[in-house]
Amino acid sequence: MADITLHEIETRTTAALIRHGAAPWIAAEVARAVRAAESIGNRICGLYYLESYCQQLQTGRVNGTVEPEVSQPRPGAVLVDARMGFAQPAFARGIDRAAAAARINGVASLAIGHAHTCTSLGYFTEQIARRGLIGLGMTNASPIVAAPGGKTRVIGTNPIAFSVPDGQGGLAMQFDQSTTVVALGKITMAKAAGQPIPLGWALDAQGNPTTDPEAALSGSLVSIGGAKGWGLGLMAELLAAGLTGGVVSRDVNPLKAPDGPPHDLGQYYLLMDPDLSGVFFDRLAQVAEGATTDAGARMPGQGKKPCDPVTVPDPLWAQVRDLAG
Repeated sequence: MADITLHEIETRTTAALIRHGAAPWIAAEVARAVRAAESIGNRICGLYYLESYCQQLQTGRVNGTVEPEVSQPRPGAVLVDARMGFAQPAFARGIDRAAAAARINGVASLAIGHAHTCTSLGYFTEQIARRGLIGLGMTNASPIVAAPGGKTRVIGTNPIAFSVPDGQGGLAMQFDQSTTVVALGKITMAKAAGQPIPLGWALDAQGNPTTDPEAALSGSLVSIGGAKGWGLGLMAELLAAGLTGGVVSRDVNPLKAPDGPPHDLGQYYLLMDPDLSGVFFDRLAQVAEGATTDAGARMPGQGKKPCDPVTVPDPLWAQVRDLAG
């Protein structure tokens, strides 16, 4: 294990992406997201994805040089066509216009279509909250979830993220979670480590509960809360695909596969002005007081402090150095 500074992680990631075909400004946006993920221990969305990014740049599964196209067909609706490029630069191109629209209208949407996977959805809703707005986001992914009682994969893990400003430039609350019991990356990491998974995470191809990660990857993941999580996953599916122009999960190949068609995914965000009611921060304080009454209780997202440096496994860091040349 090696202790690596966030600056070096961001620098090496940028170099690796440029070396494999990304434009410098696009590489910098993606590297910033990788840095943020590593800083809070979100390994699945950090350096773990870098090899895949580089491979897919070379095979053309993601376009690393394309300029996103921004439009505003309605006063409260901003659309960004990522043009089969990365989600991070597409969001960067649309967020300021969407935030301005939310302040004018009280609420606005930011729909990003034809994009690569965004990996950490909370990375984006946090940026909304740090602009003083409430951020709600959702996306879809390659199919790995069957309907309760079924075994046919229909939707992805389809995460939902929610970030709330504290009125002082920080975060009062944030959660970023898949609509399944566990994210797919934890299954693949367990398989790579040769470890079993807990019962209740997944089903095998016959629809039976399993602790074998390989059987899980051939089967389906379990929706959080059963039918309730399934409903949330379908909501994310419809908004992320239907309001962005992205494809439905059933048409998405495995996200980390080196080649194949572009992801063509959508990410859908709502930006809400907390000043609209005049009492939001008062109610936030009341809720937070109740939520933190008991010892050890906290609001979601509170208590997370970025680490710098962070610990990176030696084989992974060697791979990063190799990718960066």
